[in-house]
Parts: sequence; structure tokens; C-alpha cells
Amino acid sequence: MARPPTMEDVAREAGVSRALVSLVMRDSPQVSDKRRAAVLKAAEKLAYRPNILARNLASQRTRTLGVLVNDLHNPFFSEVLDGIEEEAEGGGLQVLILNGGRDPGRERRAIESFLQLRVEGLVLIGSRLDDAALIEAHSQAPTVVVASGRTHAAVDTITTHEARGAALAVDHLVSLGHRSIVHLDGAQNISATPRRDGYVAAMRSHGLEPRVALAGDTDGDAHAAIDEAMAASDPPSAIFAFNDLVAAGALDHLDDLQLRVPDDISVVGYDNTFIAGLHHLALTTINQPRVRMGRLAVSTLMERLNGGRGAQVQVELDPELVVRGSTSAPSFPTQSESTS
Repeated sequence: MARPPTMEDVAREAGVSRALVSLVMRDSPQVSDKRRAAVLKAAEKLAYRPNILARNLASQRTRTLGVLVNDLHNPFFSEVLDGIEEEAEGGGLQVLILNGGRDPGRERRAIESFLQLRVEGLVLIGSRLDDAALIEAHSQAPTVVVASGRTHAAVDTITTHEARGAALAVDHLVSLGHRSIVHLDGAQNISATPRRDGYVAAMRSHGLEPRVALAGDTDGDAHAAIDEAMAASDPPSAIFAFNDLVAAGALDHLDDLQLRVPDDISVVGYDNTFIAGLHHLALTTINQPRVRMGRLAVSTLMERLNGGRGAQVQVELDPELVVRGSTSAPSFPTQSESTS
């Protein structure tokens, strides 16, 4: 296999010094247009690519961020990534992405890989690591945790007020006249607890009995929970799902059960990912500003990297209700509604 061309090869082809080639590759303004053109022409002819690793080692900066995603199959995380990449590009940073696969052990291995590559900072989206592991990561490279459902000691966090978002969902359904509202819980997901707590508190504030059904955080997790809820003597007139994926799974299974949404039952999701806006779903949901969260994660890291900020940052954004076609007033009273 032929060796890759070097800077010396480009210099020889262009008839200039290696130092001049280095200046051109660093886009230095000290080089004349004529000489710059000659160097770039020679580099193109030889298919030369700068050795980024060597350059980074020389400058003691890698200009890279390691981004760990809890689950690449969930569109929420990919939409946060959009914001991360936009902000990183504007700051001259490269982004390396690994999938945690919803597994804390795999997350730890991914972080170790990032550290071996000498990333300057870490962004962990929906991380399932405990505080001790997060603090250890932060001691090796500045770390920001996004959408973890909670704040973490000594680690910067970007999140939304998840309990408030759950309350918005309940308040909306109650305002339409629903009294029997079941929550499809997110099980082991890191955000399940604040959303469940927000749902329970909101139901009780309206004088209603909470009904929590264990589901999960993917579309297939809704089926068994819905079967159980609809088989009860007092089936719900509305469902508040843990996230949009679970809500989409609920819509699919309700159709299998020949239940019409929203005529027979209303459904609310959480996250406001792109799937919620699809015409055939038209899902009422709770908006998390995904792109903004990603951009804030990078700008927060850059404050530490460029300005030496030491104080912890905890950003908690407000969620918003987005009403679409999956919710309406109940068409007939449930047992709990007729006796309330």
C-alpha cells in the first residue's frame, strides 16, 4: 500500500518550502494568492490531507467534542444532535458521536474511547450514568449532561422542567373534560421519575386518582400497558405517554383495538419530535426545545474551554404544550367521570 503524501511531498511538487505549505494549510493570511494557489493545486494533485492529529498535538488542542447519545433510534436525541453540530461548527469544533445503547457499561466504554482520543469536552445526552461516574468523566474533560431528568453535582446540565411538562399534559386533558387519564410510565428511563411525579401531582391537584401503567420508552412498550388499561372495569378516556415514541406505539395499538383517536380516546406525547408533527399522527405533545438544548450544551462547554469558567451551570428550560389532533373532549363519560 502506498504511503499517504506528506507536507514535504506537497512542498516539493509546488516548488516551495515546507513552512509555506504549513502556512497555507493553516489558512494564514501571510501567503500570497499566487503561492497559495500553487500549494493547493499541488495538494489536490497528490490527494494530500493535513495530519490533523499531528497538528492538534503540536497546538495542545484537539478542537473536538465527544458526544454520547443514549439511543440513536429515538428522534429526540438526533434533534438535540442537530443543535450540537450547528453550534460546534460555528465554534470551529469537530463532533465525534457514539451510541450508549441505553447501557451504562457501554456508556463508560464510550467515554473512555473519547478520552483516549483526547476530546476537549464531553456532551452526554440522556445519560444513564450515576453521579460518581459523571464526576469522574468531568474530572478528565469538561462535561455537560443534556436531558437527564435531573441535575448532577459538579457537572453542567441542560434540561427542561419535566414535572411541569407532565402537569401541562394533565391540565390540557382535564380542561377538555377528561377525568380518567392513564400515564404510560417510562420505566427505567432517566426522565421517567420526574414525568411520573409531575403527572401524579397534577392529577391529585385536580382531585383525580392517578393511574400509572408501566410501559417503557420505545414504541413497542405501549401495547401491554394499553391492553391492561383498556381491560379494566373503568377504561381511561385519555392517555399521557412517556414520550412521542411510546405515544406513536399507543396510536398504532389503539388502531388495532379499533379505538379511534381522539373520538374514543385522547393521546398526549412528550418531546415534540418530528414524528409528532406527521400528518397521520398529528400528536398533541409537550415540546422540549431540542435544538436549543444542543446549542446550549456546546456554548456551555465553550465557556469552560475558552474562558476557564469554574462555576457549575444548571439550565432548566420551560416546556410548552403543543396541541394537535390527537386530543378532544371525551365522547362519553367514563365511570369516574360520571360519578365525579
